Amino acid sequence: MPLVTFGELTLDLQRKPIKNLHISVLPPDGRVRVSAPIYLSDTAIRMAVVRRLVWIRQQQAQFQAQPRQSEREMCSGETHYLWGRGYRLDVVLVDQPVEVKLQGGWIRMKVPPHYDTAQREAVLNQWYRGILKQRLPKLMAKWQQEIKVEASYVGIKRMKTKWGSCNPQTARIWINLELVKKPPECLEFIVVHELVHLHERKHNERFIGLMNMYLPNWREHRAKLNKMPLAYNYWGY
Repeated sequence: MPLVTFGELTLDLQRKPIKNLHISVLPPDGRVRVSAPIYLSDTAIRMAVVRRLVWIRQQQAQFQAQPRQSEREMCSGETHYLWGRGYRLDVVLVDQPVEVKLQGGWIRMKVPPHYDTAQREAVLNQWYRGILKQRLPKLMAKWQQEIKVEASYVGIKRMKTKWGSCNPQTARIWINLELVKKPPECLEFIVVHELVHLHERKHNERFIGLMNMYLPNWREHRAKLNKMPLAYNYWGY
C-alpha cells in the first residue's frame, strides 16, 4: 500500500474498485488509511482528506490519549487483568510443572527458576487462552442462533490491530486473546460485531442497523472497551 504525504499528514492510499472514498484512522498511532475508487484523481482525494482533517486530528488525539500499561516484566507484584478486574501476579519459582491459578486477588503462577520473561508470558497467555476457550463456545452458540448465521471456524489469537476479524466468504472468525482481560460485555460486543459481518461485510448503515437490532447498547460496550487499560502495544476498536 503506497504512502502519500499531504502536507504534514502521511496516509496509506489504496485504490479499489469501489464507488465511494473511505477514510479511516487506525491504531496504535493514528495512521490514516484512504480507500479510494480507481478512477478518482489525486486532487479529489486530497480535497476529501482536507475536508475531514479536523475529524482525523480528533481521532488521532483519542488514540494518543488512550491509557496503556507499561511493558510487562512478568514479575511478582505486577497487575494483570481478567474479565476487567485487576489481579496482582505472584510468581513462584519451583522445579515443578507450570501452573497458573486464581486465588483471591492474586494470579499465582508456578514456573521453573530458569524461565525468562518471554517464557513466563507464554505460560500466562496459555492460561488466558484456556479461560477464553471455555467462555467463547457458549457465547458463539447463543449469538449464532440469535443472528441466524453460522461461523465455519472460530479461533483465538493475539492481534495488534483488531479485536476480532471475520472473513464473510469463508465464515471464519478470529477473536483477540486480549479480550479475556476486558469486561465480559466487551467480548460479547466483538462476537456480535463479527457475526453481523456474515450478513453485511461493510461498516455501512445496514451493518449499524443490524447491530442496533441485535445489541442495542453496543456503543456503550465499545466505549467501555476503548477506555479500558490496554497492553502497552495494543489499541482501541
